[in-house]
Amino acid sequence: MGDGGALLLLRHGQSVSNAADVFTGWNDAPLSELGVTQARGAAAALRNLSVRPTSVHTSLLRRSIATAEIVTHALSRGWIPVHRSWRLNERHYGALTGRDKREVAAEVDASVFHAWRRSFAVAPPVMNEDDAALMYADARYANLAPEARPGTENLADVWQRTLPYWSDVLFPQLRSGETPLVVGHGNSLRAFVMYLEGLSPAEVERLDIPTAVPMRYRLDRRGKAIAEPGGRYLDPVSAGEQVRVAPPQRSY
Repeated sequence: MGDGGALLLLRHGQSVSNAADVFTGWNDAPLSELGVTQARGAAAALRNLSVRPTSVHTSLLRRSIATAEIVTHALSRGWIPVHRSWRLNERHYGALTGRDKREVAAEVDASVFHAWRRSFAVAPPVMNEDDAALMYADARYANLAPEARPGTENLADVWQRTLPYWSDVLFPQLRSGETPLVVGHGNSLRAFVMYLEGLSPAEVERLDIPTAVPMRYRLDRRGKAIAEPGGRYLDPVSAGEQVRVAPPQRSY
């Protein structure tokens, strides 16, 4: 696939919940004013490097949808095919959904708080039945099977639900030479990066995905990342400004 397309990954711009420092998950928070500006900056980074997506893929959450719309219209690509899937949704934070992170951190041991936020295998407490019923009464989830409606998730769960989208939708597009743009969330994109780069659970726990900084991957025929000059972030300065403490960046 070296002569074909490339995979573009983009975390949505800052949401109002990001700005308030609360656990958002499947809550449908809109972009903040800064988030809108960040989305325009992502479009500029793509335009400056002459990178043009041929399709766009979003979650069912409006911060992802709005970011994708800003980017594609700024690139005069509002006509490209759009695909939306719950499989690209952010990680479900269970009972932590909507809660202030600082308040939660004050209530539990630091190691527990860290595991709830970053661990590959540890999930937060399950959302109560009333809150879950209200969430899944939303029309966008009407056709989602009961067993696919999480009450909480760890990153391993997100990995499991995103990989079918990779194998059934994204990888076939890449093999045909297309350039799909996935506008996802911090954890759905961490799951993709874990797969593409072959990261271990310990490595992915240290991985942070900055908001609205495009990432480009060129892949081999197995769908694994291959080395690419210039690094994976198309705007490495902006990425570095957001991610203060991060693992060593691989050159993909």
